Amino acid sequence: MLQNNALLAQLKQQIRANTPRVQGTIKATDKGFGFLEAEDGSSYFIPPPAMKQVLHGDRIEATIKEDGDKKQAEPEALIEASLDRFVARVQKRDGRLAVVPDHPSINQPLKARIKRSLDEQTIADGDWVVARLIRHPLRPDDRGFFTQIDELVVKQDDPTVPWRVTLARHALEQECPPAAEAWPLRDEGLEREDLTAEPFFTIDGDKTRDMDDALRIEPSDEGWELTVAIADPTAYVDESHPADQEARTRAFTVYLPGQNITMLPEALADDLCSLKPDVERPVLACRLHVGRDGSLGEYRFFAATIRSQARLVYDSVSDWLEGKPEAVAPLEAVAPQLEALAGMAKARAAWREANTLVFKDRPDYVFDLDDAGNVLGIRVEERRIAQRMIEEAMIVANACCADLLAREVGHGIFNVHHAFEPEKIDQALEFLAAQEIAVEREQLAELPRYRELRRALDSREDAWLDARLRRFQGYTNMSARPGPHFGLGLPAYATWTSPIRKYGDMVNHRLIKRVLKSESAPEEASQRLTEQLTERRRLNRMAERDVKDWLYVRYLGAAINKGEVFDADIVDIRRGGMRVRLVANGATAFVPAPLMHSDRDQVVIDDKEGRIAIAGEPRYQLGGTLRVKLVEAREATRSLVASPVE
Repeated sequence: MLQNNALLAQLKQQIRANTPRVQGTIKATDKGFGFLEAEDGSSYFIPPPAMKQVLHGDRIEATIKEDGDKKQAEPEALIEASLDRFVARVQKRDGRLAVVPDHPSINQPLKARIKRSLDEQTIADGDWVVARLIRHPLRPDDRGFFTQIDELVVKQDDPTVPWRVTLARHALEQECPPAAEAWPLRDEGLEREDLTAEPFFTIDGDKTRDMDDALRIEPSDEGWELTVAIADPTAYVDESHPADQEARTRAFTVYLPGQNITMLPEALADDLCSLKPDVERPVLACRLHVGRDGSLGEYRFFAATIRSQARLVYDSVSDWLEGKPEAVAPLEAVAPQLEALAGMAKARAAWREANTLVFKDRPDYVFDLDDAGNVLGIRVEERRIAQRMIEEAMIVANACCADLLAREVGHGIFNVHHAFEPEKIDQALEFLAAQEIAVEREQLAELPRYRELRRALDSREDAWLDARLRRFQGYTNMSARPGPHFGLGLPAYATWTSPIRKYGDMVNHRLIKRVLKSESAPEEASQRLTEQLTERRRLNRMAERDVKDWLYVRYLGAAINKGEVFDADIVDIRRGGMRVRLVANGATAFVPAPLMHSDRDQVVIDDKEGRIAIAGEPRYQLGGTLRVKLVEAREATRSLVASPVE
């Protein structure tokens, strides 16, 4: 008997050793079955019974079984669960507690228990919670899925659901940081110049409270002398202050439609540091020279005290400069400065057009909300002359900061952007060669050569080519060391003009102050810090996108019944269809292949090339345009579905 058992065990081991295995990621469908997307690009069918052992996104090892020409995967071992900490809705049925993950591809209830420190009576069916997956069927000794509810996020009928749920999903703070009892000035040997008599002014949005930059400009025969004065929170908060530790964690102010979660306590961000008119404020300033041709000349950083004399608003300034009859003239001391600033901005834009890179403007979309968070309308906010003036002033000031830190310190918080990801340069070269565009490697990797290439590509005005190239292009990252910024066409770029909103700018402020005091500057901007800043910026952008998607679905659901037709840009093409962006409001919608033609077999999608043919004829391509109507608004997944309008 024992001998037979040993032989049986040996036989099982041999069978196991000879059974093909594959590692990959689970892709679920709404029909119960799924697929294992293997690491080599192959795909294996998973039948519905086996899908009950896994969740969408799980990384697993599976055995592959063959039935004639068909192959299917049988999940065997869990490599990495797709769920760990997640947001979900509570489901209470017949005394049983479960949670349904807030995920577009996971809609099955998972058994749950409530953390002991929580009061179960406060959590009702439909409420939003944070949960953790603590058991998985593919883990040893686990028989099924089981979760624990760790936190109540928001009650189901609360009007703040889109904001609360989104912040919880990305593990972002829900409230502004607490304020200290007092905020004494901590200059510690830093001498400040008294500029309170000079007519500084601010230009911001009409609802902006954290005003962090004020300007003073004087024309000269050679060009313009511009003074950029920036709010100075490090005058109140040193590295050891609890507010600094909190700001370091948050990294940025989170800007969401209808709500801001500040990086610094509101007492600092919106009051004590904000450059309000007619009150004295400590600032860090840069006085710089811009030539008539727009070139940047000498500059000087210094600490100062200012008193802004005017709080101006973008639209009002633009109206006045454009000569609109209803425009209100600014103060006598400010009006000629606005004209000078407009002239400087025009010269700088021309210089950048000739010497760096200038990309086409994209409109901003602004949500008008009522007190309950309902969308009243969505406005297109174009960048007018006043926005361009401030943008050019900030670019030159930040270029000066990058130069100072690179020369005097050697480190800081720099924004580094390479045109193409290093590992994708070969793919980009291959793609361009296929388009019969002769390109040398140096044109993708070296800034001066890339400027030439970019201008040549822009002259083609080929939207499909631009959209395809974006798949190989890099993202802006934070770096402790100076490096090129291909997007701006500059050898180095370091921001210091938004210290109320960005922790990296606070770090750069402290480094500038050390230079002013002739002190050594220890490398505070470590690789670990820059990675954290980059990650938090990514999370903030995702949170902003997610809240907007939720509001789009709620607002545009009414457009389905009205049959409204929208102009749209094609921004992505996938195997199942294409994603489009509505020009009127910035919303994105998915156009599935079955809605493109009554016969799905007539729709041929080449997602790699970014093209779609219907009945053998080219119809849609990446970067192209079309007209669509919305056919479905899915609040559960915060997604819009559209169909083409011929």
